Amino acid sequence: MNVDAIKNGIVIDHIQAGKGMEIYRFLNLEAYGCPVALMMNVTSRQMGNKDIIKIDGEIGVDLNMLGYIDPGVTIDVIENETCVRKYRPELPEQIRDVVRCKNPRCISTVEQELPQIFRLVDKRNKLYRCIYCDGRLD
Repeated sequence: MNVDAIKNGIVIDHIQAGKGMEIYRFLNLEAYGCPVALMMNVTSRQMGNKDIIKIDGEIGVDLNMLGYIDPGVTIDVIENETCVRKYRPELPEQIRDVVRCKNPRCISTVEQELPQIFRLVDKRNKLYRCIYCDGRLD
């Protein structure tokens, strides 16, 4: 399989096999008018199999949320067909409107217009809690 080189954009690599579509949907990549390649179950020496997303263009999304969705991902920033920066997104301090609180008594489940916000309380254990009810995000 051949995918053209990216002129200016990003490559999201080392995605856990099977999570590529979840990340594609989360980033809402179908809404952008740029070429996107989603490769699933690509052979990897390091991971066995992995997914990769290549985006040839700019997207206005906070990629640090990917640190919560799949902490193993790497992001390559491409300019003029050259990788100018490679990094792993950190766990975000706050997750907003990515997941919903599971506590049926939480105000955010009753008041649908409230944003779903979780704050990082324990980085080592990757523990987030709802800002409204202090419910644990599993």
